[in-house]
Order: sequence, then C-alpha cells, then structure tokens
Amino acid sequence: MDPAFGDPLLRGVIAQAEARDWPALRASLLATADQAEQTQLVAVAAEVAGVEEWAPQAGDDSLALLLSGARQINWAWEARTGARARNVTQEQWDVFLQRLGVAEEQLLEVAEREPTWLGPWYFLQMSARGASLDQDVARYRFEAALRRSPGHPASHRQRLQQVCAKWGGSHEEMHAFARESMLAAAPGSPLGELVARAHLERWLDLGGGAQGRAYMGGPNVMAELQDAAQRSVFHPEYRPERSWKAVHNTFAMAFSLSGQRHLARPLFEALNGTVTDTPWAFLGGDPALSFRTHRARCAA
Repeated sequence: MDPAFGDPLLRGVIAQAEARDWPALRASLLATADQAEQTQLVAVAAEVAGVEEWAPQAGDDSLALLLSGARQINWAWEARTGARARNVTQEQWDVFLQRLGVAEEQLLEVAEREPTWLGPWYFLQMSARGASLDQDVARYRFEAALRRSPGHPASHRQRLQQVCAKWGGSHEEMHAFARESMLAAAPGSPLGELVARAHLERWLDLGGGAQGRAYMGGPNVMAELQDAAQRSVFHPEYRPERSWKAVHNTFAMAFSLSGQRHLARPLFEALNGTVTDTPWAFLGGDPALSFRTHRARCAA
C-alpha cells in the first residue's frame, strides 16, 4: 500500500508533511494547477499523523487553516475508529464530535476568507456527514463545491456517500444520483465510476455473501457496469486525472465481483500493482492481499 499511489508529487507532499516543513509544503500547494489538485494535495497531507500538532501554529494563513481543518476530520475518525456505532464508547464519541467541531469552525473561516476556494466546501461535506448535520446542509455544501469546481469527482464521491442508506439516504437515491451524474458529464468523464461505487455499496450492504454475489452477477448490474465503463475508463476521450488509480481500482473490483474478468483484466494491468484502500477494504482484511487475489483470478 503506497499512500502516494506511485505519484511523485503526492509522495513529495507526504514527505514535506511528515518533516513538518510548512514552507516547502505551502510552496507545493501554491504551485498546483487548479483548485481540484490543490484540494487533493491538502487531503493527502491531512492523512499524515502529527499535522494537527503544528498546522494550527503555522501562522495566519488560509492554506494552513485549510490543512488544519482537513486534518481535524481525519483525526476525529481516528478517535472514533471504524467500529460500528454501537461499539463506539461515549468517550470516543465525545472526542470525535469535538474534533469535528474544530474542523467545522476552521473550514467555515477559510470559506469566508477565500470565497473562490473549493477546498473548504469539499472537506465540509465530510464533517457534515460525520456530525450528522441536516441533509439540506450537506446538499448545500456539495453544490457550493461544484460552483467552484464543476464536475469535481471527489465531491461527487462524497455526495454519493451522503445519499447512501447507511448515512440517511436510500439505495434508490444513491443509484439515481450516480447515474444522473454520469449522464450529465462529458463523454470520457471519470464520473462513470459513481455507478460502480454505488453497486459496490449495495453489495456491501447485502453482506458480500451469496446474496452479494447474486446481486453483482445479475444481468442488470453487469450491463450497468459495462455501460459506465464505456462512458468513462473505456471511452476514447477518457483522460486519466491524478486520481485515476482510484477509479480503476473501483471498476476492477466491481468487474471481478460480477464475474466479468475479461473487463477487469486491463484495469489491473494498467494499475501495475497500485492498490487503493477503497474499495478493497470492503472485503475485510488486507486490501493489498484482496487486490492480488482478484488480480490473479482475472489473469487466469
């Protein structure tokens, strides 16, 4: 598992965050091509342990405050852990909500300071979901992100999570959002991945056993996965973005689970061993081991 996914720019940002070298990290963030790339780099840096200790003291700087807010969200989830809600202690809930509250305060301040920035609105979608804020608030934050970066794939992924049944939405709303987003996008857009993600969420909800296998192998699901891939990763106009490996991993797992190994194979080959935690963590255990197992099956 490579947290930089083999990307030299991401690897450099992680190293700068680990070294607590804010001047170098700030320069990397300012040198990005656009708001979407800057937001992705902030998200990667916010995964680094210890950022919460120094980012708030980096000065009266909007970028430092954005990084601090993003880190507070990850730090909150580290306190809560990935356990089911009924297994989370009251103390863990208290720390979780306290850190999310700090994130909200910091990110809303950045949004006020920098009204054209995508970053705060992207991360505010995550804090809204964790804090179980009103669905109208979550929708507004998604729409605010798209006004600053139309078609932003990562914001669409956050919105897909928000409308999942496990977060107060429904399977119907989730699938409708995924398909409508794909159809509204330009040919070759990575948003076709949303359809595959939605089906994997449904598979996960079914428990991944016999019911899950029957679901993924159903003719309608198989056809929808093929259609989504033809509109995105298999489309002649598809141009991989910096997050393309996450998109390929999603489709590779979906095609493998649905028994369409001939379609998963070229995706695994393109990935050349690069594993993303999502969606392989859905299978439980080591995501890299799950990746290797399915890759070997699809290569046969």
